Amino acid sequence: MKKARHNSKGLGEIVMKHSRTSGFRVALPFLLPSLVGFLGFSVLPIIATLFISMTNWDGLSQLTLASDFQGFMKDYFVGLQNYKEIFSNAELYQVLSNTLKFVVLYIPLMLLVSLCVAGILNSKAHGVGFFRVVYYIPVITSWVAGSLIWKWVLNPQYGILNSMLSSLGIHGPQWLQSPQWAMPAIVLASIWKDMGYFGLMLLSGLQGINHEYYEAAAIDGANNVVRFFKITLPLLTPTIFFVLIISLINSFQIFPQVMIMTPDGGPGGSTMVMVERIYKHGFTYYEMGIASALSWILFVIIMVLTFVQMKLQNKWVNYDD
Repeated sequence: MKKARHNSKGLGEIVMKHSRTSGFRVALPFLLPSLVGFLGFSVLPIIATLFISMTNWDGLSQLTLASDFQGFMKDYFVGLQNYKEIFSNAELYQVLSNTLKFVVLYIPLMLLVSLCVAGILNSKAHGVGFFRVVYYIPVITSWVAGSLIWKWVLNPQYGILNSMLSSLGIHGPQWLQSPQWAMPAIVLASIWKDMGYFGLMLLSGLQGINHEYYEAAAIDGANNVVRFFKITLPLLTPTIFFVLIISLINSFQIFPQVMIMTPDGGPGGSTMVMVERIYKHGFTYYEMGIASALSWILFVIIMVLTFVQMKLQNKWVNYDD
């Protein structure tokens, strides 16, 4: 009896293994185009940047892995010298400081505005239909067009924002020409661009909350404020957590708005950020090794911050089981 049971178990494992193998063979022709594209356009470039980060290649000289590889290594390979140079340069710490300033200003304001957008979309207020049509326009607008619009809005002489402030008796700042106000100006433009995207995510979270909770709270006499802080906000934390991860990653990769609104890193380098520096070192200064090393530093920073967020989620994210 035991022998028969053992034989049936072994036969079952063989059948399962065979089914997995045959299933993979059937799926392989369908996966192959995507797999080749992923390897060719994602994995190999990542490996290449790691190698290039240990060279002083200028991005223009011929890069080959053929018989001339030894000559290339002799001429360009510098090991970890690029990383040492980056970490010994004050520019990196100014870039990280600017990025931290953007994160501190952007994420709380973006969450607040996106919550307001989601609340309006989820309501039955008069005129919400029109709002549902126009709120997503900034998201589908290209950053080039959006940045040019904001350069006009923030113009200190004839921009609409300073004109509105003047009508209230407030003298508007120089915005993009001021080291103190250039980064807040970038934050304003970024919130305008992203609020519809993240508002739609938070709307899906709001609509996923069971309305029985609100009905029970209303019976107990809870007002709207109590219901928001005791029901809506706790049950919305999974969506907020997802939005935080995405927005933090995006914050460390801001680029088009900085390049168009404040070229060359803004006044006094006040808007120098990681991707902008990667672009400058790679395609303006032709220091492809430094640019690749900065890319890997950025990758490690994002990976560490995402890992920390994943570990901390158990302390504040509530899942409705």
